[in-house]
Amino acid sequence: MIKPCYDTVIISDLHLGSEVSRAKAALRMLKENTFSRLILLGDIFCDLNFRRLKKEHWRFLSYIRKLSNPKRNVEVIWVEGNHDEGLSAVMSHLVGIRVFQEYEWTFNGLRHLAIHGHQFDHFSIHNIALGRLLTTAFLNFQKLQTKHQRLARLLERVDTKWLRLSVKVSAGAVAHAKAGNIQRVFCGHTHEAMSVERDGIEYFNTGCWTQAKATYITVDHEGVKLHEYVERFDDCDSGEERGQADFLLADFADQAGLPADAEYESVSG
Repeated sequence: MIKPCYDTVIISDLHLGSEVSRAKAALRMLKENTFSRLILLGDIFCDLNFRRLKKEHWRFLSYIRKLSNPKRNVEVIWVEGNHDEGLSAVMSHLVGIRVFQEYEWTFNGLRHLAIHGHQFDHFSIHNIALGRLLTTAFLNFQKLQTKHQRLARLLERVDTKWLRLSVKVSAGAVAHAKAGNIQRVFCGHTHEAMSVERDGIEYFNTGCWTQAKATYITVDHEGVKLHEYVERFDDCDSGEERGQADFLLADFADQAGLPADAEYESVSG
């Protein structure tokens, strides 16, 4: 079977460290496709505490590190989201890739822009401390709901609808792209996949990998396409955080030249 070949694959909002992160499925999707560029469009981490990562999460990061090897001829770009904000100082050591606030490239004569989208969410910008508190509370709730994750995912969707994030982010992104003479703009953040065209600008949202309906975007000579990942019976994460995950952490940290039992705070120090 021949793998599809794309110029660019874009995924966002994997939220590694969260109980509802579908890291195993995301890793399988990447291995099933070939591409010249991979854009990790923010919120790849849920927070900056590496102790939350399960073995499937470390395996995803390890694969990203392998993709970034120059011999692979794949350009790997990490665009910073609000949940992984502050990682730019260590990501080059952790997985060997560059981190951007926003990333621009040209393909087929069109200017493309990838930006996470929290910049257009004024509630998130003006309530950073509250946002972190809510994230911690939500993580603890997910912990209690490990075997009943539908409720956690339902609350996430209700939160997105209540804050009208999709409308706010799409409008802000289009205005930002128009000011920069960009023809296509890509965001994450809202966890809701969508595509609209406004004022001659194409806007796309990648969706997320924390819902049962996981989505991603591809760009090639035929245009931009939103894909829904088809779930496999063995795509569920194991739920193992430490113990069996430790050997992956030790191996990964050794490759990256980092302490083998590190949280972000100790790495950045």
